[in-house]
Amino acid sequence: MDDNELIKEPADEPDGKPDEPQIESLYNKILNMGVSEKIQLASRGNKEARNLLIKDANRTVVQAVMGSPKLTDDEVVNFAGNKNLSKEVPRIISEKKEYLKIYQVKVALVNNPKTPVPTALRLLTLLRDNDLKNVAKSKSIPSVIAATARKNLNKRGKA
Repeated sequence: MDDNELIKEPADEPDGKPDEPQIESLYNKILNMGVSEKIQLASRGNKEARNLLIKDANRTVVQAVMGSPKLTDDEVVNFAGNKNLSKEVPRIISEKKEYLKIYQVKVALVNNPKTPVPTALRLLTLLRDNDLKNVAKSKSIPSVIAATARKNLNKRGKA
């Protein structure tokens, strides 16, 4: 696989599923890359490359993925709600106003236990009643966020 293949979207098989060996080899290629190569790939690579690089232990690589001009809103929503990513990801997302304009990002950040508590509390006031009810019942987030969601519902008269 040459470097140009890392930038293109993966080829689909006749059955409509991505070519698994290509993804596996992309993973292996990324494992053998240096930090500077990963940063370049983060900004120039395709969606699969970004999905692999967002899990990198190096904060600079994660920041490069989040700063990629090719990053889509759907990817940001997925990253915001992914509880398996580093704490760096929700922090970066919550600092960019362009991402916070997307309602699904706000909901995902509030429901992600790795989102900084002050950020989640600030975003709570922007959630719709149904989403606020789900947050109030959630056991996977810090209890202070769930308790504040219940208080907000009481204020709105929706408890």
